[in-house]
Amino acid sequence: MMNTSDDHNPIQHFQQWFYEVDKAHPEDEANAMLLSTIGVDGFPKSRIVLLKRFTWEGFIFFTNYTSEKGKAIAQNNKVSITFNWAAAKKKVLIEGEAEKVASNLSEGYFESRPEGSKLGAWASDQSKVVSSRKVLEDQLEHYETKFKNQIIPRPEYWGGYLIKPNRFEFVEHDRIEGYTRTIIYKLLPDYNWLKDTGYTHE
Repeated sequence: MMNTSDDHNPIQHFQQWFYEVDKAHPEDEANAMLLSTIGVDGFPKSRIVLLKRFTWEGFIFFTNYTSEKGKAIAQNNKVSITFNWAAAKKKVLIEGEAEKVASNLSEGYFESRPEGSKLGAWASDQSKVVSSRKVLEDQLEHYETKFKNQIIPRPEYWGGYLIKPNRFEFVEHDRIEGYTRTIIYKLLPDYNWLKDTGYTHE
C-alpha cells in the first residue's frame, strides 16, 4: 500500500539514520558514499568518496577539481550518491545536481586538515597514471621542502562540491518481519517534498 505526504523533509530522515548507524555500527563508516557521475566518455563512473558535511541544502565532499570526477561534473553535474549501511540493513540512494561550494568554505575545511593531507592535495594528481610510487614520494618531498615552516595554502584546483538533492530513496530490510520498506521523496516544483512509502515481503 502506498501513501503520500508532502510534510516530511528527507534531510531530517537522513540525519536520523546517519547518526543511528554511526553510533550503532561504526564499522559501516557511515560517511562513505558511492558517487556516480557520467564520465567525459559518456559512460557512468562510480567511486567511493567521504561525506564531510550535510546541511538542509545537501551533501558536501571535497576533491581535486581536475580529477576524473571533477571533469565529469563540469560537463554534466547530474550525479547520484549511495550510502550502503550493510550491518544496519539500510540503504539510501540520492539523486541531485553538484556545484562547487564557495571558496571560503573550501578554504576553511582545507585549513582544518592535518599537514600531511594538505601536502597530499598538492602532491597527488588524481586520476592520472604515474610510473612508480617513487614519483609520488618525490612529489611529496618537493612540496614538503617548498612549504617548510610555512602555512600550506589550498591549491586552486582543490575544493568542495555541494550535491543538491531532488530525489531520495530510503530502503530498510526488516530482519524479523521479513519485509523491505522503501520510502521515496521527490522534490516538487514548489520545493516541497512528496513522500511515497511501500512495503515488499521477502
